[in-house]
Amino acid sequence: MSDNKSKKMPGILARLRMVVGLNIGTIMFGILFIYMAFSAILYFTTTHIESYQVTSGPLSRNETYTGLAIREESLCKADSSGYITYYAREGSKINASGTVYGLSDTQTASTPASLTPEELSKVRTDMMSFSKGFSSSKFNSTYSFKYELKGNILQYAESGNSSSAPLTSDENTTDDNSSNDTKTTDTYSGNQTICQSRSDGIILYSMDNYEGKTVDTVKAEDFDQNSYHETDLKTSGKVKAGDNIYTIITDERWSILIPLSDRQVEKLKDRSTIRVKFLKDDMTQTGDFSIITIEGNKYGQIDFNKGLIRYASDRFLDIELVTNTVVGLKIPLTSIVTKDFYVIPSRMATTQNNQTGFSLSEGKNKTTFKSVSIYASIDDTSVSKLTAEGSQQPQIYYVDKSAFKEGDALINTDTGEKYVIGETDTLEGVYCINKGYAVFRRIEILDQNEEYAIVSKKTTYGLSRYDHIVRNADKVKEEDILY
Repeated sequence: MSDNKSKKMPGILARLRMVVGLNIGTIMFGILFIYMAFSAILYFTTTHIESYQVTSGPLSRNETYTGLAIREESLCKADSSGYITYYAREGSKINASGTVYGLSDTQTASTPASLTPEELSKVRTDMMSFSKGFSSSKFNSTYSFKYELKGNILQYAESGNSSSAPLTSDENTTDDNSSNDTKTTDTYSGNQTICQSRSDGIILYSMDNYEGKTVDTVKAEDFDQNSYHETDLKTSGKVKAGDNIYTIITDERWSILIPLSDRQVEKLKDRSTIRVKFLKDDMTQTGDFSIITIEGNKYGQIDFNKGLIRYASDRFLDIELVTNTVVGLKIPLTSIVTKDFYVIPSRMATTQNNQTGFSLSEGKNKTTFKSVSIYASIDDTSVSKLTAEGSQQPQIYYVDKSAFKEGDALINTDTGEKYVIGETDTLEGVYCINKGYAVFRRIEILDQNEEYAIVSKKTTYGLSRYDHIVRNADKVKEEDILY
């Protein structure tokens, strides 16, 4: 009998395997079809909610401009011909009587003699004075001092070649036909003439024909960068008398002029000062602002009294006007909703099991603790702050209206004070969906335009950066499960 049973079982199993094998594909297809049909029905019958990730920043980007730099500057010309040697570094400050360049009859300077003890002592004194006044924040002054010191040493050395006696002296000689700001000093052996600056300033070895222009003399065509041309004045060859040698900027006060559209004029017309960010190095500084007219067009004039040395070599500067100063959390206006709350003094609150709530009076000597969510905590201005040290300003708690009914009585179990619920107030907020369902979060609007609002980062029970909120709040109710 057992043999017959064992013979029948394999046959039954084989038939079952055949049936399952033939229909497994159909079964899987059926399950997949049902799932897809259910998903499609769910998709078309549910409201699609678009989320928005909260970002931090200003309401909008600050506008950028290309400005024309106007400063007090002049071209300096050579008093005589010769081969030039430069001693002042371009873009550096130089003091009056500082050595700018030297001229000689030959391209190769004569070998200098050694310095006398008195001259060496003077060099050491200059170095000590510079060292004592050195500031790492003004490192450029190192290069200026280097070139000035080099020029002074050259004068001492050349003077030593002729027993410290100059061959000629032209110190008080000026050329009435040139706007020269260079003072020619003594001519030493080797026929080298050392030329010094007559005034403090910033040295540039270039020219662009804007020298001598003022705000009052600027024309509209001066803003055309396509026709702008700068000439390099540095040369290794021989210069002639009257040749342009360098430009000197003699005043720290300077201006930037920017063209303005009618919209920009309207936006900036009430400003008297403005903060400027220089895109060249991302440095910022504040200047006096005014609107002027040049040949019928409006321009913004920004006046500065410092910072010129950083941009002395630039005629046109890309700048950003920092007008959007309100910074916070940026959200769409469509995300904002309003909600009514019961307002309850914080003194009525109590804590049980690390939960904040209120004691609800339910009759004589009977109370029930009710835990609630606090949506906002705002200073209670009706109660003056206690003068006792360490005291805190009393608060008003905003509680969801679904937590109580109007007329419910709360009791402070410590003092016996009773408070009847009834007063309400409205808060602005958004629906936060970090946890997959809509939760109201209070906001405080700092600024807004037609599309977005900037809200405070420091609102208690409010939003944080990178929170996800509902973009279109009118399509959602609080506590709706969204995903």
